[in-house]
Amino acid sequence: MDSFIIAALAVCSLTAPAYGDKGTSKARSCSDIRQFYSGKGFALDGVPQSEISGEHLRICPQGYTCCTSDMEDNLALLSRREMEGLLKDVGRSLQASLTGQYKAFDGSFLELLNRSTISLQETFTPTWGSIYSQNSQVFSDLYTDLRHYYRGSNVNLEEVLNEFWARLLEKLFYQANKQYVIGEDYLECVSKQIETLRPFGDTPRVMKMMVTRTFVAARSFVQGLVVSGEVVRKVSQVQLSTECTRAMMRMTYCPHCRGMASARPCANYCSNVMKGCLANQADLNTEWRHLAETMMQVAGRFDGPSGVESVVLTLPNRISEAMSTMMENIETINSKLFQACGNIRGTSSTGPTDTMKRGKVTVEDKLGTSSNKMDKLVSDVTVRLRDMQPYWVSLPGILCSDRVATGTGAEDKCWNGMNRARYLPEVMGDGLASQINNPEVEIDITKPDMTIRQQIMQLKIMTHRLKNALNGQDVDFQDTSDDVSGSGSGMCADDMCSRGPRLVPITDRPKFFQPPPVNEGVKGNHAKQNLPCITIYLLPLLILLLRR
Repeated sequence: MDSFIIAALAVCSLTAPAYGDKGTSKARSCSDIRQFYSGKGFALDGVPQSEISGEHLRICPQGYTCCTSDMEDNLALLSRREMEGLLKDVGRSLQASLTGQYKAFDGSFLELLNRSTISLQETFTPTWGSIYSQNSQVFSDLYTDLRHYYRGSNVNLEEVLNEFWARLLEKLFYQANKQYVIGEDYLECVSKQIETLRPFGDTPRVMKMMVTRTFVAARSFVQGLVVSGEVVRKVSQVQLSTECTRAMMRMTYCPHCRGMASARPCANYCSNVMKGCLANQADLNTEWRHLAETMMQVAGRFDGPSGVESVVLTLPNRISEAMSTMMENIETINSKLFQACGNIRGTSSTGPTDTMKRGKVTVEDKLGTSSNKMDKLVSDVTVRLRDMQPYWVSLPGILCSDRVATGTGAEDKCWNGMNRARYLPEVMGDGLASQINNPEVEIDITKPDMTIRQQIMQLKIMTHRLKNALNGQDVDFQDTSDDVSGSGSGMCADDMCSRGPRLVPITDRPKFFQPPPVNEGVKGNHAKQNLPCITIYLLPLLILLLRR
């Protein structure tokens, strides 16, 4: 009987692996992970020299391990910080693109306004002489108001144009009738007759239609770029959930704890982790696409013969033609105004002066042939807007592209969350509702992230306003979001304008890392497969007791 006991103990010692996954009789060294852990900036106090039993682990598989509980917690928080850093980096890349489009369009549009202003000054001085020099403020005020409107100021564009024509009528009537004593009350009466007299012909109506459509579209377009950049910035600052942190740790650093530092995640496994972590972000997709599509439609209004360049640069010609129309009919206009507002005292009329007659000269377009700069800009921005449409649902693929296992046989040798083996579950869809059965990230689909929901609403509001702009309807952007103004780009560095939540360091041992629910179909009971054959050890002892 004694020989049987000795034989049983010998068999057990030969067949039961003491430590690790490979059945070696000697505990594996933890030198690799010690070096790795130290390289991440952590102290080596408490880090084991060789593998220990992993019953204490609450995220990683509970086989033999080189990770203590503190190491697991530290690496989990590290994985969260790294993931949030990646999201911010990817977001900054898109923000940079949007900022570039904003600066390009904004610079081009303001350049057009400046060229138009210079053209008016250079052509009106020789053409209209003292009529222009004595009333130049009327024209400069028009361009100032147009700039303010484009910048997002609370300016009514229709009122600006109506006021311009009314003031211009007063000034031209006064210049044409200097022989009379004309008071302010009389000039006010004159300006009120503009609708019935139509002294400038059809030019005010045509110009109002073209200017309104162009400036409303331009202002709404730059505001769309501003809002898009703000949405990216704020969403990129949303903290990852506790469940996502667990999943990221399990995928990223648990292989190190298991002594499989070279193991890379299975492609489908990484996809499910990322789709679960970024489920709320993916819900931006629909409204993000709608906004990009509407912005492309608005951008389509900027080129061509009736586009931004043509409208802005022809303002001097249109205004001069309107002034010429009035001067050509000044006698008829005077007669009707005297009848409507009453006669005025003064010497007899001598007719238009030589200066007034010079107004019949058409303003020469000194700007030359319009360049294709705006056409090229519109083409470029359309391509970029189209490219950014799938951004939110493409994030999982972008973030997994550099980390998953590739090559021949990769599917059978990749890390599946528990070991080196094929990953069996199917890949989840995009968005929060599709994650109800995600095997990697436990998500309550009834509790969406409120910050992201707010940004979805901002996208809806902006899209609605852009659609109004397509119809030439004036829009007010003053309440587009809590910190977006018409004069700023809305795209700034985190340390200057970030108002999103900040990552708060956690010094105590986190209480939320509870053991995840076991996915029987995928995980298996890896915690038990490497334990010593306790039953064989106990059997000889039981026999000895029975002999007594």
